[in-house]
Amino acid sequence: MISTIYKIATQSQWQEAEAVGRFTGAPIDIADGYIHFSTAAQAAETAHKHFFGQQDLLLVAVDVARLGDMLKFEVSRGGALFPHLYEPLELSAVLWVKPLPVRSDGQHEFPPLEDA
Repeated sequence: MISTIYKIATQSQWQEAEAVGRFTGAPIDIADGYIHFSTAAQAAETAHKHFFGQQDLLLVAVDVARLGDMLKFEVSRGGALFPHLYEPLELSAVLWVKPLPVRSDGQHEFPPLEDA
């Protein structure tokens, strides 16, 4: 059972979330009608596919147990189930926020991640 999911956000997006007390999503989330998350196993591929070489990113760890039934695991990239949240993310569900630095090869350097 997955207990932690992850969101990659820009520093400015996260500063706005902290200012209002909840995260309503990045532009792609707002366009799609839900907030895109990744599991620990999916996070690096998500970063490579959508954020390669991008600076000023943060990795947000979220407690699945605090999200309720508005979190859905749905088929996405390559048939894998990805977590999608169909409401704003309340900051009380956030476990931690850490920088997501870029290495010289353009890949992001992740802290240790846990799915359970």
